[in-house]
Amino acid sequence: MPEFDQRLFGDDYLYFWGPLLSDERTDAEVDVIWRVLELEPGMEVLDLACGHGRIANRLAARGARVTGLDSSRLLLDRAREDAAERGVEVEYVEGDMRSLEWSDRFDRVLNWFTAFGYFEDDELRDVLGEVRKTLRPGGRFLLEHLNVVRLLARLREQSVTERDGNFLLELRELDAVGGRILSEYVVVRDGATRRYPIFVRLLWPPELHDWLLAAGFSAVDFLGPDGEPLTRESRRLLAVAHV
Repeated sequence: MPEFDQRLFGDDYLYFWGPLLSDERTDAEVDVIWRVLELEPGMEVLDLACGHGRIANRLAARGARVTGLDSSRLLLDRAREDAAERGVEVEYVEGDMRSLEWSDRFDRVLNWFTAFGYFEDDELRDVLGEVRKTLRPGGRFLLEHLNVVRLLARLREQSVTERDGNFLLELRELDAVGGRILSEYVVVRDGATRRYPIFVRLLWPPELHDWLLAAGFSAVDFLGPDGEPLTRESRRLLAVAHV
C-alpha cells in the first residue's frame, strides 16, 4: 500500500487542476451546496479540506460565516489572497481533519471534491466522529465523493493531462480487497519529473451510511451531483448527514 503523498496538493495541483475548476463550474457547485445544505446568511460553516478557497470564499460572499481548514500552507495562502481580492472574510486554519479543535460550533460542515478517503479506515471513521463533534444540534454534514457504481464501470488504468507542453500522467490500479483506487501521479513539468503515490477509499452508500450513523449522525440522504436522486449514472455522490 503506498503512503498518501500530500505534496500532490501544492503547486502542481493548482497548475493542472486549476483550469478545470473554472469560475462557472465553481459557481454552479456553490449553488448546489447552498441549496442542499439549506444555507442561510449568518450560518457558521466549516469547509473541511478547503484547498485554495474556491468554495469557501463564495459561500462567504453569500453571507455565510466560513472557516476553512486544510493541511496545505500553499493552498491556504492562495485562499487568503483570493478572499482579500473578493473583499470577504474567512477564517483559514492549517490543520488535520483527524483532530478538529472545535465542539458544537458549526451549523454546517462540507467536504468537497473527493477530499475524503486518503487515510486508513479507522482514521476515516475518526474524521466522521470529529465532524459530528463540531456540529450544533440540527446541523448537517455534506460529503461529496466518487459514485463508486459509475466509477467501476468506467475505470481507466491511465490518463494523461497536457498543459502548455507539460504533462500529468495518472496510473490507476483497483485494490479490490482494500476497496481503494491506488494511483501514481507522474508530473513532467518544466524539465523536471515528480511522482506522487496516493490512494483513495471507495465508499459504497450502505457502508458510508453505517459509518455516519456510527459517528453519531441520525440520518443520511444520498443524492446525485445536482441534488437529484442518486442513480448508477450519477457523475458524483452527495451524502447529507443530519445531526
